[in-house]
Amino acid sequence: MNAGSSVNSTVNTAVALQQHNQNQNVQANLLRKSLDSQSSQLSQLMSSVAAQPALATGSAVGTQINTYA
Repeated sequence: MNAGSSVNSTVNTAVALQQHNQNQNVQANLLRKSLDSQSSQLSQLMSSVAAQPALATGSAVGTQINTYA
């Protein structure tokens, strides 16, 4: 292998690695945005769910099992 071929091979490898790293960064950013979107949607969904009433405390009925559906 001559010197020019070796330099070209090294440059091509470096360019390929740089492109691979850029692709990985793009994919990581897309994943991050997707997870952020899902997190936001889940937060909205959870805040829209009504809280369950607390168990009764004043009598013998309703103090052990929550029977709300």
